[in-house]
Amino acid sequence: MFERTEYFIVDLDGTFYRLDEPIPGAADCLRRMQAVGKDFCFFSNNSSHSVGQICARLARMGFPVPQEKVLLSSDVAAEYVLREYPGKTVFLLGNANLYEIFRQKGVPLVTDNPDIVMAGFDTDLTYARMCDACRFLADGAVFLATHADLNCSTPYGYMPDAGAIQAMLTASTGRRPTVLGKPMQPTLDYLTQKLHCRPEALCFIGDRLETDIQIGADNGLPTVLVMSGVTDEAALQKSAIRPTLTLPAMGDLIAYL
Repeated sequence: MFERTEYFIVDLDGTFYRLDEPIPGAADCLRRMQAVGKDFCFFSNNSSHSVGQICARLARMGFPVPQEKVLLSSDVAAEYVLREYPGKTVFLLGNANLYEIFRQKGVPLVTDNPDIVMAGFDTDLTYARMCDACRFLADGAVFLATHADLNCSTPYGYMPDAGAIQAMLTASTGRRPTVLGKPMQPTLDYLTQKLHCRPEALCFIGDRLETDIQIGADNGLPTVLVMSGVTDEAALQKSAIRPTLTLPAMGDLIAYL
């Protein structure tokens, strides 16, 4: 099943950990991958976190990794702008972590008259900034988005994610964004460039059908759906998106490696 796989692309929340607790067996699975000559990296659509925060979280769980092992939709989005819209200015809906990633990569950020509106998971969102974004979109700015997840899990249930913010902008302006995170092509392009491999070398592991599994299904790549996160059996049965393999949790993948 994984003969061609060189890199497992592993989701984080609901796949490797749940909130602040590692999912039993997940770390052992990654160690087993490396023991049989394969490798992994983490990829999260969540554009409200920094790589440093995620690495610190993993270290607290007893699984430290170097920063190059953690990739985010934020990275995909910033590099997409630099490649496809060189020199263009961006009005960014995002928190301080997303701003820092864009600044580090050299994306020109502005507060007025932007060429691009980039909608991320803005945990510091204000109504005034939403109004600004709508005005800029109505004036013709390009509309991009880091990812389209509607909800993010928290200890208290779900909170609106980037997709919900984008839905408000779309309802107000009639504009729909070009989405860059999983399951979209820019993410696959970013991963193959970063890992110096062909698409067929990748396998995606995650708990969301519409992102983790869809990106593999769209590209003929193997996928592993784990039932330790947001997808339950009823959702799986109703979905047209079919994983290559469905397992209770990531630790169960060890038997297939």
